[in-house]
Amino acid sequence: MNILFVMERRINAGSIQALANYVRAGKTLGHLVALYGTSDPTFPEIPCSTELDAFDHVIFIFESKLSSFSGLQLARLLTMVPRSRRVIIDADGMYNPQIIIDNYDRNHNTERDCKRWVASYEAVADRIVQPSLSTCLSRVEPFLFYGYDSKACVQSGGAKQFDVMHVAHNWWRWREVSERLLPAIEKVRKDLGEVCFVGMWWDAPPSWAAGIGQQDAFCVDPGRLHAAGIRVLPAVPYSEVIAKMGTARVNIMTQRPLLRRLRIVTSKYFELFTADTIALVMLDSEHAAQIYGPAGRELVLNDEIADKLMDVLRRPKKYQDLVHDVRQHLTTHHSYERRLQDLVAMLVHGQQAKAS
Repeated sequence: MNILFVMERRINAGSIQALANYVRAGKTLGHLVALYGTSDPTFPEIPCSTELDAFDHVIFIFESKLSSFSGLQLARLLTMVPRSRRVIIDADGMYNPQIIIDNYDRNHNTERDCKRWVASYEAVADRIVQPSLSTCLSRVEPFLFYGYDSKACVQSGGAKQFDVMHVAHNWWRWREVSERLLPAIEKVRKDLGEVCFVGMWWDAPPSWAAGIGQQDAFCVDPGRLHAAGIRVLPAVPYSEVIAKMGTARVNIMTQRPLLRRLRIVTSKYFELFTADTIALVMLDSEHAAQIYGPAGRELVLNDEIADKLMDVLRRPKKYQDLVHDVRQHLTTHHSYERRLQDLVAMLVHGQQAKAS
C-alpha cells in the first residue's frame, strides 16, 4: 500500500519522528510511506511526493494548528483524493466538545473555535482517528498511531552528564511542573547532581503568545528554575532527542493535562524507552500499565515524587530491570512494524465498509 502523510514539518516537535519510523517500517514490509510536498534536506530519510494519484490513502495529522498548508494545496488534495481515501489523525484531541481542565488547559478557547475546528475536520475527511485506546465520541476511531522502535535502543554506557532530565516544550505544562515536579526536586536538590530541562519556552514565553490569547499555555517562572539549579537547554532535532535523553541517569515524562485526561498517547511515550536512561512517567498508573505492561506501574511518579527519585538514583539496578521489562512489552505490542500493519488493516477495512 502507498500512504501519503500531510502534516506540518517541524524538526524538533510533533510527529516527524513517528513518520520517519513509518517510512522505515514500510521499507521492511513492502509499503511506501511518504510526506506530501517537495523534498527537504532537513529530513533526508523521509521521501516526499506531490503525485497524489500514486497513493492509495492520504492521512492528515493535525496538532493544535489548522493552517499548516496553503488553501491551494488543500484544494488540490480535496479535489484529487476522494473522501473515502482520506483520514485525519487528531493528535491533540481537537475533534471533541470544548474541554477545560481546572480552568487551565483546554482544547478550544471558545465554542466558536470548537465549531470552526469541527467544521474544518469534517470538510477534509469522514474518518477521524485519535491516538488513544478509547475515544469520547463514538464516531472517532481509537488508534494509537505512535509506536516503539527497538532498533533505536542503544546502550551508550559511561558516565552520565545529568542526574535528572525533562525533555518537553513548555506548552500547558507549567502548572504540573511547578506544583508537583519542582517541589520534589527542590526538596532533594542537595542530593542531586545536574538537573536540566530541554525544550522550548522554559526560559520565557514566546513573544507572540499574548497576541493569540495563549499566555496561559506558556506560563513559566524562569527564576524559580534558576533558583533550583536547573539548567535550561534548547530543543534538539528529532534525530538527536534519543541520544540527548541518554545523557541523563533519569528522564521524567510529563504530559499536558488535556491529553492526560483524554488518554491520548504521544511519540514521547515510546521515545523515552529507547534512550539509555531510567524512564519515569507522570501518568495515571492504570494508563501506564495499559501502554507499558505491569512494570509500567512501578515507573509512575504520583505521590512522594522526591522519595521515588532518590530511590531510583540509589537503586538503579531495580529500575533498569523494570525499564527492560517495559522495553520487552513495547517490542511485542507496540513496534512500528506492528503499528503499520494495523494501520494498513484499518485503512483497508474502512474503504471496504464505505464500498458496502
